[in-house]
Amino acid sequence: MIKSRIKKILDECFEKGVQQGLWSEAARGSYAVEDPKFEGQGDFATNAAMVIAGCEKKATGKKMNPRGIAEQLADLLGSEKELFDKVQVAGPGFVNFFIKESVWQSVIPEVLSQGSTFGRSVAKNGQRVLVEFVSANPTGPLSVGHGRQAALGDAIARLLAASGYEVEREYYYNDAGRQMRVLGESTRARYLELLGLPHTFPEDGYQGEYIYEIARGLIVKFGDSLKDENDVAPFKEAAEQAIFVDINQTLTRFDVSFDSYYNEHSLYENGLVDDVVTSLRDRGLVYEKDGAVWFKTTEFGHEKDRVIIKSSGEPTYRLPDIAYHREKFRRGYDWLVDIFGADHIATVPDVLAGVKALGYDDSKVTVILHQFVTLMREGQQVKMSTRKANFVTVDELLDEVGADAARFFFLMRKADSQLEFDLDLAKKQSQENPVYYVQYAHARLVSVNRQALEKGVAKGELAEASLALLSAPEELKILKALAAYPALVFDSARELAPHKVVYYLQELAGLFHSYYNKHKIISEDSRITQARLWFCEAVRAVFHNGLTLLGMKAPDHM
Repeated sequence: MIKSRIKKILDECFEKGVQQGLWSEAARGSYAVEDPKFEGQGDFATNAAMVIAGCEKKATGKKMNPRGIAEQLADLLGSEKELFDKVQVAGPGFVNFFIKESVWQSVIPEVLSQGSTFGRSVAKNGQRVLVEFVSANPTGPLSVGHGRQAALGDAIARLLAASGYEVEREYYYNDAGRQMRVLGESTRARYLELLGLPHTFPEDGYQGEYIYEIARGLIVKFGDSLKDENDVAPFKEAAEQAIFVDINQTLTRFDVSFDSYYNEHSLYENGLVDDVVTSLRDRGLVYEKDGAVWFKTTEFGHEKDRVIIKSSGEPTYRLPDIAYHREKFRRGYDWLVDIFGADHIATVPDVLAGVKALGYDDSKVTVILHQFVTLMREGQQVKMSTRKANFVTVDELLDEVGADAARFFFLMRKADSQLEFDLDLAKKQSQENPVYYVQYAHARLVSVNRQALEKGVAKGELAEASLALLSAPEELKILKALAAYPALVFDSARELAPHKVVYYLQELAGLFHSYYNKHKIISEDSRITQARLWFCEAVRAVFHNGLTLLGMKAPDHM
């Protein structure tokens, strides 16, 4: 907000310098306004002078002194008396900006006038983006890995919507292929086993207790009438339906919803998979060898070609994925965001090569590969669940720590970082727990209003509040943090990085708790009490907005 305002003023000064012949256009758009690295270097700084000097030398061969350019810039910027307390030249040519206290104090009315929309923008003006995430095969309950993906995908979708994108969340429903056949065979084997009949369990079958539960349901519904059924279809369909109901219930508990579901089998039913092979063949990009069909991925810089149809006639997972992504493009999105587990690392380049081979712009596809989650209890890794499968389910995690703690911990690290989830810490009702620490800040801010009412202190009109009294160093730090929130949201959306919002909320919580412990908000000085009550309301609003962006609650009590 204020940073972008400084950048606009700096751009205007740069153009004035061009018009006055101080420098050429060479550096236009190449410099930046940044946060200073150390205290005392102002509120913001720019490297514009050094960039101008470098660009001038490169473009014209003219050698210019960066510090001299910085002084010229400072002179041009000196007329902005309402914004800058002072503009200072430092070091080899940095220009440091010191912002007036009144500018920081003016953030409060802005936050309060915008309320829940503070931090949101229309910057992307309705550009359409499709976010695909979770997309778990309906072969078992959601694991904690899927939980991390659900939290990531939902937070990213919320961030993109807050930046003005028209966002659609999609779940790609893998209901075709070998894994579904094995699911059906596993269910049939458990059905026969429960009936006390001879059975053969598939070597790589699904072993969780949930398969027994599905088989028991079949016995309740059909008795032993399926005992001679050779077709795996009724077993597969029953298992798929039961598991997907379970998946949806889990996602509902986690407050994650989807706008659309795309079924893999429709790609086959509508001839789209075959059409992709035909299109690639027409372009001379497939060939047959050893009874299999190969895609010439080496034409796109890969080390070796890839099989897309096995010698058995069964497509590899790459082929329907290519067909699915082509359909995404055909649906007219401006940007495709895919969120997958790290186990997709080998598949992604092949799918992108397929998209490119079919004539689509693969740069419009952004793939986020998240790393695995390790659950820890008492310093030891939690290896498996005894209830449902050979992994810990999202439901079990939610039973233990709750949805807010799960989301926060899942989002605390960059997606490509390994995540150690400390179950003991996530359950602590103390400020050691980062989730508690942040939510407690919001609850504390709500309690300030309650305390005021209990003491008979009514909040007056904002326009009459003496916000200039908010000049304590701790207050100014918090006001600067509030002013930075809109840019933080936009940058987090652009980088698809919800962990930045987590870091921001933790830092803001630290600033507020420290302030609360040091300063009396409700005092005998009515003027400063009124200013601080409005100050607290603005801080509370930003906590609320940030927590909402992460899909978390902003509690009134803790």
